[in-house]
Amino acid sequence: MNDTGTYLYAVSHDTGSPCPEDLTGVAGTNVRTVAYAGLVAYVSTVPLERFGAEPLRQSMEDLDWLGETARAHHHVVEEVAASRPTAPVRLVTVYRGDDQIRDLLSQRHDDFTEALARVTGRQEWGVKAYVDLTTATPADQEVAGTGGPGAAYLRRRQMSLRGREEAWRQAAAQAEEIHDALSSVACASRRHRAQDPELSGRKELMILNGAYLVERDRREEFAHMVDKLRGRGVDVELTGPWAPYSFTELADGQAEIHDDG
Repeated sequence: MNDTGTYLYAVSHDTGSPCPEDLTGVAGTNVRTVAYAGLVAYVSTVPLERFGAEPLRQSMEDLDWLGETARAHHHVVEEVAASRPTAPVRLVTVYRGDDQIRDLLSQRHDDFTEALARVTGRQEWGVKAYVDLTTATPADQEVAGTGGPGAAYLRRRQMSLRGREEAWRQAAAQAEEIHDALSSVACASRRHRAQDPELSGRKELMILNGAYLVERDRREEFAHMVDKLRGRGVDVELTGPWAPYSFTELADGQAEIHDDG
C-alpha cells in the first residue's frame, strides 16, 4: 500500500515553465508540478500517516498545526500567483496520488480554464471598513423632562437605543456606498462576512469585508478610490494584492481529503 499522498496547492496553465526553485510547502516538503491536458497542478508528496483522512481530522483541531500549515500553503500559492494566473485550491486538499491529480485536471478542465480566464491580468484586493459606534450614541447626555431620576434614566436609555439603531443604519448605508463605489472600478467583487473584534484586532465595528478583482492597469485608480472613501467617521483599510482565492473557487468546491482506494 502506498504510504504517501499528493497535496494540492493550486492549478495554472501549463506553459512549460519550471516550478519555482527551492519552493517548499506544508511540512517542509518540496513543491513540484503535475501537468495534464494543458493545465499544471502545484503539489507536494506528503506522508499519509500525517495527511491521511484520520490524521488530518485530528490535526485540524490543533490550532498551532493548522496555522503553520495554512502559512505554508498560502506561501506556495502566493509564489505561484506572482508570475502566472492561478486558481488556488482549498487548504489541506490531499489526493491518493498523482493519477488522481491528473483525473481532476481532466474532469474539471473546463472549470479550471474558466477560473483562470477570469483572473488573468487581474489581482485580488481586500478592503475593510470600520466605524466606532460608541461615538454616535448619546447615552450620557442630559435629558429634560419630569418624573424624577427613574424617568430620566428611562428617557436616556430610550435615546441611547434610538441613537444606536440610527448609527447602525448609517453604518450599513455607508458600507453599501463604499462597496458600490469600489465595485464600479473592479471587474468583480464579493462581500465576506465581517470579522468580530477578536479576529480583526480592532475595537471598532467592521462594516465591510470586501474582495475586489481589479485589472492590473487600474490598481492605482482603485487605490485612489479607497483614499476618497475614507472619512465621515469611517476608516477604510486596503490590503493586497492577494492570490485570487475569492474568485476562483469551483462551483461545488474542492473536497478536503481524497483518500479513497
